[in-house]
Amino acid sequence: MESSTAHRKIELQSAEDFTYLINNVRRAAADSINAAFPPVDGADGHGDELRTQIENLVNEYITRTFTLAAPNLTINGLPVDDPSPFLLLPPAGTAALSAAGGGPEERHEPFDGRRRARVEDLAREEEDLLREIAALKRRVPVAAARDRAERFRAGLLADEDALECARARAEAGSRWGRRLGKEEDGRGGEEVEEGGSAARADALLELGLLERQDGVEGGFAGAVAALGRLKRELPATVAKMERARVAGEYVITER
Repeated sequence: MESSTAHRKIELQSAEDFTYLINNVRRAAADSINAAFPPVDGADGHGDELRTQIENLVNEYITRTFTLAAPNLTINGLPVDDPSPFLLLPPAGTAALSAAGGGPEERHEPFDGRRRARVEDLAREEEDLLREIAALKRRVPVAAARDRAERFRAGLLADEDALECARARAEAGSRWGRRLGKEEDGRGGEEVEEGGSAARADALLELGLLERQDGVEGGFAGAVAALGRLKRELPATVAKMERARVAGEYVITER
């Protein structure tokens, strides 16, 4: 019973890859010919006839080989129907190119897996740095606003403590006035009581506004506004972070 096996075609990414293969084979053949038959110029300026015949035979063999191999190749997913445009190119590395006026020789650097891995590492490092910068953009403004609000709150508490101390001193003066009033007669007591109340009112009036009243009020209002703005923007920031996390997981999974 006959059985046929379909082999997968050789896949090339671009036409330059096919040209690269042909030139490499021709260059290797030219090196072998040069090693076996060093170039010898005749008196009339032409090369060795034997060498020329061998070069022609080798070029014919290379042309026939790639012509037969072309049906088993694909370039960017497309079949190679006619390889003649690639085979008609000047044979790289032979006497036609090595002779004077043959033009510069095109060379392709071989694939280096270590450099490819280094490029991938640098790309991952760049993505990590971008994520870190994005995280800092989210955290730093919130932390700065929180720290500023804490400083304003601490200053406000200190001012309130100073105000309470002043009120306590005023209350102490009032109680001292009432105590003196008990030792005097009714009229004298009333005068002392009125004097104590007046002294307390004078103390409060002398206290007046705080030294940093405007700054405290403005700073506290700014901190409250910043916290309100951060509270409004927080859902959008969380949504962006979630989308970035999903995209990062997708990229890492695909790699």
